[in-house]
Amino acid sequence: MASGYAEILRAKHAARLLTGTLVGRLPNAVAAIAIVLFVRAEGGTYSLAGALAAVYGVANAVGQPLLGRLVDLYGQPRIQLPAALVSALGMALFAWTGTDPLPLAHAFVAVAGLFTPPLEGGLRALWPSVLRRQDQVHTAYAMDAVAQEVMFTVGPLLVTLCASLWSARAALLVLNVIGVLGALSVVLSPPARAWRSEPREAHWLGALRSTGLLALLAAFLFIGMALGSIAVAAVSYADGNGGDAVYGWLMAALGLGALAGGTVYGARRWAGAPERRLRVLVALLAVCYLPLTLVPGVAAMTALSALAGVFLAPCIACAFIIVDRHAPAGTVTEAFSWLVTTFTVGASLGTALAGPVVEWGGTRWGFAVPGCAGAVSLLVLLATGRVLAATGDGAVVAASKENDPNRAVQPRFSSGDRA
Repeated sequence: MASGYAEILRAKHAARLLTGTLVGRLPNAVAAIAIVLFVRAEGGTYSLAGALAAVYGVANAVGQPLLGRLVDLYGQPRIQLPAALVSALGMALFAWTGTDPLPLAHAFVAVAGLFTPPLEGGLRALWPSVLRRQDQVHTAYAMDAVAQEVMFTVGPLLVTLCASLWSARAALLVLNVIGVLGALSVVLSPPARAWRSEPREAHWLGALRSTGLLALLAAFLFIGMALGSIAVAAVSYADGNGGDAVYGWLMAALGLGALAGGTVYGARRWAGAPERRLRVLVALLAVCYLPLTLVPGVAAMTALSALAGVFLAPCIACAFIIVDRHAPAGTVTEAFSWLVTTFTVGASLGTALAGPVVEWGGTRWGFAVPGCAGAVSLLVLLATGRVLAATGDGAVVAASKENDPNRAVQPRFSSGDRA
């Protein structure tokens, strides 16, 4: 099972790019919890902490596709590194000045979120130039989805460790310095320096002029809602069944399930169009959310949380393939960034929706939200199936890419410059 991943990591530059991207994305992955801890340490209220975290999230959602488009136009080093530096500077100024004056705090947090570099989309744009076969690129997408789960598990632990050893202010500063170093490692690599986007048609909609991509984004908005709502429902469950420790177990189990599912999914080759495969995976994801409404004891609920996470990483990995197939020429980084933005917005909507649902109907109804969101995502995919199939399979070349796993991938390097 691990041989496919080992083959990817043995490819020249692959381990550096994956590690650098994960490290570079660390500030973004832990921003919400780091901001909350810092605001509370400064004596601010939970409402203020939540508002500042929301400002960061909204700014990040706006900035990712905009910066992704700039990467497609001007290359990775010219955009990724300056963005990482500006984002880190914004968070450093926030850490230095604190929450007073309040408008300045909001402005600094907004700058940090807006200029978060689109390293996630950038990495997926680089894989075809690093790996030589289409099946290796697909395996790399799965490995990428699995690695995200590791980051979102380890990241919060690093924040709390830094805050306990030093201070919440130090945690903000240290993690953003680490993030800049990660971005620096990526942009100085030969693949990032040599990568050029394909020629693109000038269009103000950019990647969003692809109807197939729009259909995928609509579906993933609801998958994001499912994940965001689980976090709120899990808090409600933990309040009545043991407190914060139980909440930690449930979230860890969800991540462990995603790790296991993504590892298994990426370890084999899959035949057929990924658009059809995604419908099956989303259906299984929605079905696995439903047992959470049973709200059994802690041990059983932890097991059900692991089950609920099993098909998340495979869905994400499959979506990466579809984005690559449906993105208009020259917009691949922007397209991947739109997926990140849509998922983030969906998670925020899910969090906002689950709160009132829990207050109205209790924990059981809170856990019904992710199942419903997963079902709506499936309905979107079914309703737009013809659009996805026409866009994804309309070109003979696209179909041959999917069905020929040994096909060499055309690298996007500038004039013959490969290290």
